[in-house]
Amino acid sequence: MGKLRVVLEMIKIEHTLFALPFALMGALLAARGLPDMRTLFWILVAMVGARSAAMAFNRLVDRDYDAKNPRTASRAIPAGLVSVGFVRGFTVVTALLLVLAAWQLNPLALALSPLALGIVFLYSYTKRFTHWCHAFLGLALAIAPVGAWVAVAGNLTLVPLTLGAAVVCWLVGFDTIYALQDADFDKNAGLHSLPVRFGAKTALWIGRASHALMIVLLVLLGKLAGLHGWYFTGVGLAAALITTEHALISPSDLKRFNIAFFNVNIAVSCGLLLFTALDLMVR
Repeated sequence: MGKLRVVLEMIKIEHTLFALPFALMGALLAARGLPDMRTLFWILVAMVGARSAAMAFNRLVDRDYDAKNPRTASRAIPAGLVSVGFVRGFTVVTALLLVLAAWQLNPLALALSPLALGIVFLYSYTKRFTHWCHAFLGLALAIAPVGAWVAVAGNLTLVPLTLGAAVVCWLVGFDTIYALQDADFDKNAGLHSLPVRFGAKTALWIGRASHALMIVLLVLLGKLAGLHGWYFTGVGLAAALITTEHALISPSDLKRFNIAFFNVNIAVSCGLLLFTALDLMVR
């Protein structure tokens, strides 16, 4: 049980609440309601596999930086709570779990599973060469709703791609806030982020613009998917929550960081899922 707790902390299992609601939203939109239980089960297995593999791989490749950063020095590998060999094995097993789930879903899902793994693994290196690493993380997270659509429908259309683009913009906005914590360390270590490149004030404005674009894309998604009042009510509430998120944070004041980063964004993703489900099921 002690090792299990360490592993769950290592992969930040609670952060699954960022991506999972959007994955379920993609599945609901593809099915125009609730998909069958078998498909939902394998979507969840794929989500667990992909996210666990991505987080474990990130901990592997960043372990030297984590050891030097006071904020992350207590993570599992630098703290000696798990071995590098264990995390490598865990990464392989969970990556294979994604492939197994994709195989159980449909041929397109299986064909795209190596691409999905390549994207989520590539993200771990992006802070080494681009200030737009946040967009790569957004792309990795966008795999969840797009992949769930593919799992249900067996195809790709503009609807899931628009939802995926909205997720990318959402992630850029709130990951920019997250990156403020490590801006000084990243700069000294030669790592890249929007706060490192542009400073906290400008980076936050880029985050706000990205979140504004997210709302535009969500409105477009509603039009493309033929959604109605419940869904657009959810989009309005998401816009209000995001506005609140930015009001809680300033370049010189991160005291309310946990509320702005974790609580508000989980409310955004879960709220959009709830109101999308209501729109599809309450007619």
